[in-house]
Amino acid sequence: MKITGYKLYKVPPRWVFLKIETDEGIIGWGEPIVEGRADTVMAAVQELMETLIGKDPSFIEDHWNMMYRSGFYRGGPVLMSALAGIDQALWDIKGKFFNVPVHELLGGRCRDKIDVYSWVGGDEPKVVIEEIQNVMDRGFHTVKINGTERLKFIDSYKEIDALLERMSTIRERFGNRINVGIDFHGRVHKPMAKILVKKLEEFNPIFIEEPLLSENMEGIVEVARHTAIPIALGERLFSRWDFKKVLESRAVDIIQPDVSHAGGITECRKIAAMAEAYDVALALHCPLGPIALAACLQVDAVSYNAAIQEQSLGIHYNKSNDLLDYITNAEVFAYDNGMVTIPTGPGLGIEVNEEYVKEMSLQGHNWHNPVWRHRDGSIAEW
Repeated sequence: MKITGYKLYKVPPRWVFLKIETDEGIIGWGEPIVEGRADTVMAAVQELMETLIGKDPSFIEDHWNMMYRSGFYRGGPVLMSALAGIDQALWDIKGKFFNVPVHELLGGRCRDKIDVYSWVGGDEPKVVIEEIQNVMDRGFHTVKINGTERLKFIDSYKEIDALLERMSTIRERFGNRINVGIDFHGRVHKPMAKILVKKLEEFNPIFIEEPLLSENMEGIVEVARHTAIPIALGERLFSRWDFKKVLESRAVDIIQPDVSHAGGITECRKIAAMAEAYDVALALHCPLGPIALAACLQVDAVSYNAAIQEQSLGIHYNKSNDLLDYITNAEVFAYDNGMVTIPTGPGLGIEVNEEYVKEMSLQGHNWHNPVWRHRDGSIAEW
Protein backbone atom coordinates (compact mmCIF):
# COMPACT_ATOMS: atom_id res chain seq x y z
CA MET A 1 0.00 0.00 0.00
CA LYS A 2 1.30 3.45 -0.94
CA ILE A 3 0.23 7.01 -0.20
CA THR A 4 -0.89 8.57 -3.47
CA GLY A 5 -2.25 11.96 -2.49
CA TYR A 6 -4.04 14.11 0.02
CA LYS A 7 -6.60 16.90 0.28
CA LEU A 8 -7.07 19.66 2.84
CA TYR A 9 -10.46 21.13 3.70
CA LYS A 10 -10.90 24.30 5.74
CA VAL A 11 -14.40 24.09 7.17
CA PRO A 12 -16.50 26.15 9.59
CA PRO A 13 -16.60 26.93 12.40
CA ARG A 14 -12.76 26.97 12.67
CA TRP A 15 -11.38 23.56 11.68
CA VAL A 16 -9.17 21.93 9.05
CA PHE A 17 -9.68 18.34 7.91
CA LEU A 18 -7.00 16.30 6.12
CA LYS A 19 -7.75 13.34 3.85
CA ILE A 20 -4.86 11.02 2.92
CA GLU A 21 -5.41 8.69 -0.06
CA THR A 22 -3.78 5.35 -0.89
CA ASP A 23 -3.47 3.18 -3.98
CA GLU A 24 -5.70 0.54 -2.38
CA GLY A 25 -8.58 2.96 -1.99
CA ILE A 26 -8.27 3.18 1.79
CA ILE A 27 -8.41 6.76 3.03
CA GLY A 28 -7.55 8.26 6.39
CA TRP A 29 -8.78 11.42 8.07
CA GLY A 30 -6.96 13.79 10.40
CA GLU A 31 -7.61 17.19 11.95
CA PRO A 32 -4.51 19.44 11.83
CA ILE A 33 -5.34 22.89 13.20
CA VAL A 34 -4.13 25.72 15.34
CA GLU A 35 -7.23 27.76 16.08
CA GLY A 36 -6.77 31.13 14.40
CA ARG A 37 -3.79 29.95 12.30
CA ALA A 38 -5.50 27.56 9.90
CA ASP A 39 -3.72 28.69 6.73
CA THR A 40 -0.32 28.52 8.42
CA VAL A 41 -0.90 24.94 9.53
CA MET A 42 -2.22 23.95 6.11
CA ALA A 43 1.02 25.19 4.56
CA ALA A 44 3.02 23.09 7.04
CA VAL A 45 0.90 20.02 6.21
CA GLN A 46 1.64 20.51 2.51
CA GLU A 47 5.38 20.66 3.18
CA LEU A 48 5.33 17.52 5.33
CA MET A 49 3.10 15.56 2.97
CA GLU A 50 5.63 16.05 0.16
CA THR A 51 7.89 13.65 2.06
CA LEU A 52 5.21 10.94 2.34
CA ILE A 53 3.91 10.56 -1.21
CA GLY A 54 4.77 7.07 -2.46
CA LYS A 55 5.52 5.76 1.04
CA ASP A 56 3.82 2.87 2.83
CA PRO A 57 1.43 4.55 5.34
CA SER A 58 1.75 1.70 7.85
CA PHE A 59 5.23 2.69 9.10
CA ILE A 60 3.77 5.34 11.39
CA GLU A 61 6.56 5.49 13.97
CA ASP A 62 9.20 5.94 11.28
CA HIS A 63 7.14 8.56 9.44
CA TRP A 64 6.62 10.45 12.71
CA ASN A 65 10.34 10.49 13.46
CA MET A 66 11.20 11.47 9.92
CA MET A 67 8.79 14.43 9.95
CA TYR A 68 9.93 15.52 13.42
CA ARG A 69 13.63 14.73 13.54
CA SER A 70 14.65 15.42 9.96
CA GLY A 71 13.76 19.08 10.39
CA PHE A 72 16.55 21.11 11.97
CA TYR A 73 13.85 23.32 13.54
CA ARG A 74 11.18 21.27 15.23
CA GLY A 75 8.35 21.42 17.72
CA GLY A 76 6.00 24.30 18.41
CA PRO A 77 2.29 24.66 17.68
CA VAL A 78 2.38 24.87 13.89
CA LEU A 79 4.71 21.99 13.04
CA MET A 80 3.37 19.70 15.75
CA SER A 81 -0.25 20.37 14.77
CA ALA A 82 0.53 19.64 11.13
CA LEU A 83 2.29 16.45 12.19
CA ALA A 84 -0.64 15.58 14.48
CA GLY A 85 -3.23 15.67 11.71
CA ILE A 86 -1.06 13.52 9.45
CA ASP A 87 -0.44 11.05 12.27
CA GLN A 88 -4.18 10.72 12.96
CA ALA A 89 -4.87 10.02 9.31
CA LEU A 90 -2.12 7.38 9.12
CA TRP A 91 -3.57 5.57 12.13
CA ASP A 92 -7.03 5.78 10.55
CA ILE A 93 -5.67 4.10 7.41
CA LYS A 94 -3.88 1.38 9.35
CA GLY A 95 -6.95 0.58 11.42
CA LYS A 96 -9.12 0.37 8.32
CA PHE A 97 -6.55 -1.86 6.59
CA PHE A 98 -6.73 -4.39 9.42
CA ASN A 99 -10.45 -3.69 10.00
CA VAL A 100 -9.92 -2.88 13.69
CA PRO A 101 -10.14 0.31 15.80
CA VAL A 102 -6.88 2.14 16.36
CA HIS A 103 -6.89 1.23 20.06
CA GLU A 104 -6.72 -2.45 19.09
CA LEU A 105 -3.38 -1.72 17.40
CA LEU A 106 -2.15 0.13 20.50
CA GLY A 107 -2.52 -2.88 22.79
CA GLY A 108 -6.28 -3.04 23.22
CA ARG A 109 -8.57 -0.90 25.32
CA CYS A 110 -8.50 -0.85 29.12
CA ARG A 111 -11.94 0.80 29.38
CA ASP A 112 -15.24 0.67 27.50
CA LYS A 113 -16.26 4.29 28.08
CA ILE A 114 -15.01 7.50 29.63
CA ASP A 115 -16.50 10.47 31.48
CA VAL A 116 -16.90 13.62 29.44
CA TYR A 117 -17.40 17.19 30.55
CA SER A 118 -19.28 20.05 29.01
CA TRP A 119 -18.21 23.68 28.81
CA VAL A 120 -20.58 26.19 30.39
CA GLY A 121 -20.44 29.84 29.35
CA GLY A 122 -21.74 33.03 30.84
CA ASP A 123 -20.55 35.30 33.60
CA GLU A 124 -23.87 36.07 35.32
CA PRO A 125 -24.66 33.54 38.08
CA LYS A 126 -28.25 33.17 36.85
CA VAL A 127 -27.06 32.29 33.34
CA VAL A 128 -24.47 29.85 34.68
CA ILE A 129 -27.09 28.09 36.82
CA GLU A 130 -29.44 27.74 33.85
CA GLU A 131 -26.69 26.33 31.65
CA ILE A 132 -25.51 23.88 34.30
CA GLN A 133 -29.08 22.67 34.83
CA ASN A 134 -29.39 22.13 31.09
CA VAL A 135 -26.13 20.18 31.05
CA MET A 136 -27.21 18.05 34.02
CA ASP A 137 -30.54 17.34 32.34
CA ARG A 138 -28.52 15.89 29.46
CA GLY A 139 -26.74 13.55 31.86
CA PHE A 140 -23.43 15.31 32.44
CA HIS A 141 -21.82 15.23 35.88
CA THR A 142 -18.93 17.60 35.19
CA VAL A 143 -18.75 21.11 33.72
CA LYS A 144 -16.01 23.62 33.10
CA ILE A 145 -16.51 27.35 33.56
CA ASN A 146 -14.42 30.40 32.77
CA GLY A 147 -12.43 31.77 35.65
CA THR A 148 -11.98 35.45 34.94
CA GLU A 149 -11.87 38.00 32.19
CA ARG A 150 -8.62 39.90 31.64
CA LEU A 151 -6.53 40.59 34.72
CA LYS A 152 -3.46 42.77 35.07
CA PHE A 153 -0.47 41.67 37.16
CA ILE A 154 -1.99 43.58 40.07
CA ASP A 155 -5.71 44.15 39.76
CA SER A 156 -8.83 44.88 41.79
CA TYR A 157 -10.89 42.19 43.50
CA LYS A 158 -13.82 42.80 41.15
CA GLU A 159 -13.15 39.77 38.91
CA ILE A 160 -12.20 37.64 41.90
CA ASP A 161 -15.45 38.53 43.67
CA ALA A 162 -17.46 37.76 40.53
CA LEU A 163 -15.94 34.28 40.27
CA LEU A 164 -16.48 33.59 43.96
CA GLU A 165 -20.11 34.67 43.60
CA ARG A 166 -20.59 32.28 40.66
CA MET A 167 -19.06 29.39 42.55
CA SER A 168 -21.07 30.18 45.69
CA THR A 169 -24.28 30.23 43.66
CA ILE A 170 -23.40 26.92 41.99
CA ARG A 171 -22.75 25.21 45.32
CA GLU A 172 -25.90 26.67 46.91
CA ARG A 173 -27.99 25.40 44.00
CA PHE A 174 -26.36 22.04 43.25
CA GLY A 175 -24.19 21.22 46.24
CA ASN A 176 -21.50 18.74 45.21
CA ARG A 177 -23.80 16.95 42.74
CA ILE A 178 -21.94 18.66 39.89
CA ASN A 179 -18.16 18.65 39.44
CA VAL A 180 -16.78 22.03 38.40
CA GLY A 181 -13.47 22.71 36.69
CA ILE A 182 -12.35 26.35 36.43
CA ASP A 183 -10.35 27.47 33.40
CA PHE A 184 -8.17 30.55 33.83
CA HIS A 185 -6.87 30.31 30.23
CA GLY A 186 -3.48 31.59 31.35
CA ARG A 187 -5.06 35.05 31.72
CA VAL A 188 -3.97 35.42 35.33
CA HIS A 189 -0.53 36.41 36.56
CA LYS A 190 1.11 35.02 39.69
CA PRO A 191 0.20 37.78 42.19
CA MET A 192 -3.54 37.40 41.47
CA ALA A 193 -3.39 33.61 40.96
CA LYS A 194 -2.14 33.11 44.53
CA ILE A 195 -5.17 34.98 45.84
CA LEU A 196 -7.62 33.10 43.60
CA VAL A 197 -6.50 29.57 44.45
CA LYS A 198 -6.67 30.32 48.16
CA LYS A 199 -10.19 31.74 48.05
CA LEU A 200 -11.57 29.03 45.73
CA GLU A 201 -10.73 26.09 47.99
CA GLU A 202 -13.99 26.29 49.96
CA PHE A 203 -15.98 25.63 46.76
CA ASN A 204 -14.30 22.29 45.95
CA PRO A 205 -13.46 22.68 42.24
CA ILE A 206 -12.14 19.43 40.79
CA PHE A 207 -9.32 21.30 39.06
CA ILE A 208 -7.99 24.71 38.13
CA GLU A 209 -6.82 24.88 34.53
CA GLU A 210 -3.90 27.03 33.41
CA PRO A 211 -3.71 29.22 36.53
CA LEU A 212 -0.65 30.65 34.80
CA LEU A 213 0.69 30.17 31.30
CA SER A 214 2.59 26.91 30.93
CA GLU A 215 5.87 28.70 30.21
CA ASN A 216 5.77 30.04 33.76
CA MET A 217 6.40 26.66 35.40
CA GLU A 218 8.36 28.14 38.30
CA GLY A 219 5.33 30.31 39.06
CA ILE A 220 2.97 27.32 38.83
CA VAL A 221 5.17 25.50 41.34
CA GLU A 222 4.73 28.43 43.72
CA VAL A 223 0.96 28.63 43.11
CA ALA A 224 0.67 24.89 43.80
CA ARG A 225 2.18 25.47 47.25
CA HIS A 226 -0.76 27.73 48.09
CA THR A 227 -3.56 25.26 47.35
CA ALA A 228 -4.78 21.69 47.57
CA ILE A 229 -6.90 22.11 44.43
CA PRO A 230 -5.57 19.92 41.57
CA ILE A 231 -3.84 21.94 38.86
CA ALA A 232 -4.34 21.08 35.19
CA LEU A 233 -2.51 22.36 32.13
CA GLY A 234 -0.99 21.28 28.85
CA GLU A 235 -3.10 22.44 25.92
CA ARG A 236 -0.26 24.78 24.90
CA LEU A 237 2.48 22.17 25.18
CA PHE A 238 3.38 20.18 22.10
CA SER A 239 5.70 17.27 22.82
CA ARG A 240 6.89 14.80 25.45
CA TRP A 241 9.91 17.05 25.94
CA ASP A 242 7.62 19.95 26.87
CA PHE A 243 5.72 17.73 29.30
CA LYS A 244 8.90 16.32 30.82
CA LYS A 245 9.55 19.65 32.55
CA VAL A 246 5.97 19.79 33.80
CA LEU A 247 6.06 16.29 35.24
CA GLU A 248 9.44 16.85 36.86
CA SER A 249 8.07 19.96 38.60
CA ARG A 250 5.65 17.76 40.64
CA ALA A 251 3.27 20.76 40.66
CA VAL A 252 0.67 19.53 38.16
CA ASP A 253 -1.96 16.88 38.85
CA ILE A 254 -3.71 16.65 35.46
CA ILE A 255 -2.14 17.04 32.03
CA GLN A 256 -4.15 18.13 29.00
CA PRO A 257 -2.26 17.51 25.76
CA ASP A 258 -4.25 18.06 22.57
CA VAL A 259 -4.19 15.22 20.04
CA SER A 260 -4.46 17.78 17.22
CA HIS A 261 -1.63 19.95 18.59
CA ALA A 262 0.79 17.62 20.37
CA GLY A 263 1.98 15.31 17.62
CA GLY A 264 -1.15 13.21 17.22
CA ILE A 265 -2.00 9.78 18.58
CA THR A 266 1.61 8.59 18.47
CA GLU A 267 2.97 11.38 20.67
CA CYS A 268 0.02 11.74 23.03
CA ARG A 269 0.14 8.01 23.77
CA LYS A 270 3.75 8.47 24.92
CA ILE A 271 2.94 11.61 26.92
CA ALA A 272 0.12 9.75 28.69
CA ALA A 273 2.46 6.90 29.63
CA MET A 274 5.03 9.35 30.99
CA ALA A 275 2.37 10.99 33.14
CA GLU A 276 1.20 7.65 34.52
CA ALA A 277 4.69 7.07 35.91
CA TYR A 278 4.29 10.30 37.92
CA ASP A 279 0.75 9.38 39.09
CA VAL A 280 -0.63 12.28 37.02
CA ALA A 281 -4.06 12.06 35.40
CA LEU A 282 -4.78 12.54 31.69
CA ALA A 283 -7.61 14.76 30.45
CA LEU A 284 -7.06 15.31 26.74
CA HIS A 285 -7.86 18.81 25.48
CA CYS A 286 -10.40 18.85 22.64
CA PRO A 287 -12.57 21.91 21.89
CA LEU A 288 -12.34 20.81 18.23
CA GLY A 289 -14.11 18.73 15.60
CA PRO A 290 -15.21 15.10 15.27
CA ILE A 291 -11.93 13.73 13.91
CA ALA A 292 -9.96 15.18 16.82
CA LEU A 293 -12.46 13.80 19.34
CA ALA A 294 -12.37 10.35 17.76
CA ALA A 295 -8.56 10.42 17.93
CA CYS A 296 -8.72 11.43 21.61
CA LEU A 297 -10.97 8.47 22.42
CA GLN A 298 -8.46 6.07 20.86
CA VAL A 299 -5.79 7.38 23.24
CA ASP A 300 -8.21 7.38 26.19
CA ALA A 301 -9.00 3.73 25.45
CA VAL A 302 -5.43 2.58 26.09
CA SER A 303 -4.35 5.08 28.77
CA TYR A 304 -4.97 3.80 32.30
CA ASN A 305 -4.64 7.33 33.73
CA ALA A 306 -7.23 8.88 31.38
CA ALA A 307 -9.72 10.46 33.78
CA ILE A 308 -12.11 12.56 31.71
CA GLN A 309 -12.49 13.79 28.14
CA GLU A 310 -13.23 17.31 26.93
CA GLN A 311 -15.66 17.63 24.02
CA SER A 312 -17.13 20.63 22.21
CA LEU A 313 -20.61 19.52 21.19
CA GLY A 314 -22.79 22.61 21.46
CA ILE A 315 -19.95 24.90 22.55
CA HIS A 316 -20.35 28.58 21.67
CA TYR A 317 -17.62 28.35 18.98
CA ASN A 318 -19.81 25.95 16.99
CA LYS A 319 -22.66 28.28 16.07
CA SER A 320 -22.42 27.70 12.31
CA ASN A 321 -21.53 23.99 12.38
CA ASP A 322 -21.13 21.34 15.04
CA LEU A 323 -19.31 18.02 15.36
CA LEU A 324 -22.14 15.79 14.22
CA ASP A 325 -22.69 17.76 10.99
CA TYR A 326 -19.55 16.26 9.46
CA ILE A 327 -20.09 12.56 10.19
CA THR A 328 -22.72 10.05 9.11
CA ASN A 329 -22.56 7.84 12.22
CA ALA A 330 -23.49 10.44 14.84
CA GLU A 331 -24.39 7.67 17.28
CA VAL A 332 -20.69 7.11 17.92
CA PHE A 333 -20.72 10.24 20.11
CA ALA A 334 -23.98 9.45 21.92
CA TYR A 335 -23.43 10.53 25.53
CA ASP A 336 -25.07 8.42 28.20
CA ASN A 337 -25.07 9.31 31.89
CA GLY A 338 -22.19 11.71 31.35
CA MET A 339 -20.04 9.19 29.51
CA VAL A 340 -19.17 8.33 25.91
CA THR A 341 -18.44 4.83 24.65
CA ILE A 342 -15.04 4.16 23.09
CA PRO A 343 -15.56 3.77 19.30
CA THR A 344 -15.23 0.20 18.05
CA GLY A 345 -15.39 0.81 14.29
CA PRO A 346 -12.29 0.45 12.10
CA GLY A 347 -9.67 3.17 12.23
CA LEU A 348 -10.79 6.19 14.20
CA GLY A 349 -14.31 4.77 14.28
CA ILE A 350 -16.08 7.64 12.53
CA GLU A 351 -17.51 7.93 9.02
CA VAL A 352 -16.75 11.37 7.62
CA ASN A 353 -19.44 12.84 5.36
CA GLU A 354 -17.02 13.81 2.62
CA GLU A 355 -19.61 15.40 0.36
CA TYR A 356 -20.70 17.73 3.14
CA VAL A 357 -17.05 18.46 4.02
CA LYS A 358 -16.44 19.46 0.39
CA GLU A 359 -19.55 21.62 0.37
CA MET A 360 -18.63 23.47 3.54
CA SER A 361 -15.00 23.88 2.45
CA LEU A 362 -16.29 26.16 -0.30
CA GLN A 363 -17.55 28.41 2.48
CA GLY A 364 -14.41 27.92 4.59
CA HIS A 365 -13.67 30.26 7.49
CA ASN A 366 -11.32 33.00 8.57
CA TRP A 367 -11.56 32.56 12.33
CA HIS A 368 -9.16 34.48 14.55
CA ASN A 369 -9.28 34.97 18.28
CA PRO A 370 -10.15 38.45 19.54
CA VAL A 371 -7.52 40.92 20.68
CA TRP A 372 -8.02 42.09 24.24
CA ARG A 373 -6.54 45.17 25.85
CA HIS A 374 -6.44 46.45 29.41
CA ARG A 375 -7.84 49.87 30.35
CA ASP A 376 -4.34 51.33 29.97
CA GLY A 377 -4.16 50.15 26.34
CA SER A 378 -1.69 47.31 26.88
CA ILE A 379 -2.38 43.87 25.41
CA ALA A 380 -4.19 41.40 27.67
CA GLU A 381 -4.00 37.60 27.56
CA TRP A 382 -7.03 36.09 25.81
